[in-house]
Amino acid sequence: MNDIKRIELPPRALETLFGVHDANIKYLESILDVRINPRGQDLTIDGNPQDVQTVKNILSDFGELFAGGNQFTDKELRSAFKQIAEDRAYSLKDYFTKARFNPSGKKQVAPKSANQRKYIEAIQDNDLTFGIGPAGTGKSFLAVALAVHSLFQKKVSRIILTRPAVEAGERLGFLPGDLQDKVDPYLRPLYDALFDLVDSERVTKMLEKRIIEIAPLAFMRGRTLSDAFIILDEAQNTTKEQMKMFLTRIGFGSKAVVTGDKTQIDLPRGQKSGLVQVQHILKGLDGIEFIYFNEKDVVRHKLVQMIVKAYEEHTTTES
Repeated sequence: MNDIKRIELPPRALETLFGVHDANIKYLESILDVRINPRGQDLTIDGNPQDVQTVKNILSDFGELFAGGNQFTDKELRSAFKQIAEDRAYSLKDYFTKARFNPSGKKQVAPKSANQRKYIEAIQDNDLTFGIGPAGTGKSFLAVALAVHSLFQKKVSRIILTRPAVEAGERLGFLPGDLQDKVDPYLRPLYDALFDLVDSERVTKMLEKRIIEIAPLAFMRGRTLSDAFIILDEAQNTTKEQMKMFLTRIGFGSKAVVTGDKTQIDLPRGQKSGLVQVQHILKGLDGIEFIYFNEKDVVRHKLVQMIVKAYEEHTTTES
């Protein structure tokens, strides 16, 4: 049974909503069973009643947000549409007033999938969050973005970014330079995320003043990390002992995020990953949340999604 509803929007709002060559509306029609037709300043929505109601809610929110002076890009609108189609309880208002944030004034950050949104909300609501899933799902970048946001909002006084320096085919001792030179290749992705979010001169000054600290996991032993936003990246390469050591470093006023990909463990054969074990030990504890990503959350080249899915299917077949 089809349902038809009408909604009115001003001409400029309609132009923004439809996008270049009506791409935004065509995308919305492609992910929901609806047809949207403009008639002057009216929009007629025809199709599956549930989907028609979803679109009506989207357009109603859009009208209010537009009237309130909010800015939209076509990319952001389509991303919001996709997430609402995946989770009908989510709204356009939630996306543009809660999920989006600008950590330092340099770059707007917004979730590109429903799981990314749940991840952002989990980090905001919990003292310890685990983001587990394949490469390219935004686990590390979003964690760093929220760390920068917390620092600039004065919710914490410093950021600590750490990774286990596990050799993936080459030993640290054979790499040239001093200790920092040796471990920098392992920490480079964290530097890249920081420089993408904050002006390089500002990052450099904060690194010099140790407001931001980037160091191998071994450097965390014996410390108590208070009033800090702490990120443990590539946690699949922690041993059981290292994971326990890291988690017991968390001090008062701190928030911690642990990220990892269980399919890319570089530990010596026979050594169990601390990330795999911790899921069973901490599951269900208050203040701790686990968010799991899959190939649908990959925000890199489409080929990466296909590669991740192919490897997951191969692993399942082997096991």
